[in-house]
Amino acid sequence: MGPVRRPHVDGRRRAAEHLWSRTDLKPSDVDVAGLYDGFSILALVWLEALGFCGHGEGGAFVEGGTRIARTGDLPLNTGGGQLSGGRLHGFGHLHEAVVQLRGAAGERQVPGAEVAVVANGGGPVAGAMLLTAARG
Repeated sequence: MGPVRRPHVDGRRRAAEHLWSRTDLKPSDVDVAGLYDGFSILALVWLEALGFCGHGEGGAFVEGGTRIARTGDLPLNTGGGQLSGGRLHGFGHLHEAVVQLRGAAGERQVPGAEVAVVANGGGPVAGAMLLTAARG
């Protein structure tokens, strides 16, 4: 028997399902992620909810930091995250995603970033958004 899931209290999973149901993009298309980390565990469960790894695999996904580094598979919280920048409930991640997509992040810049995901919330209330660079 697997873990008990209570969809009425897991806003992250509902937000992620809603997000992916309204786009042709998929997790493998995301170049940079800003995931709410008001508590460290929340970034891990967002990785799972958004489909970057399986349920219960968030810790292994970030282990060693290579995959989530600026030049890794999924650069995560490139602006330092909410724990280092103040708990603004995701607004810092939204700003950082825009800066990344504009190519204006300086030393933090993720090369070629065109798709970003941002997410906030840690319980029954949560939201997620995809942003894309202007394509002309």
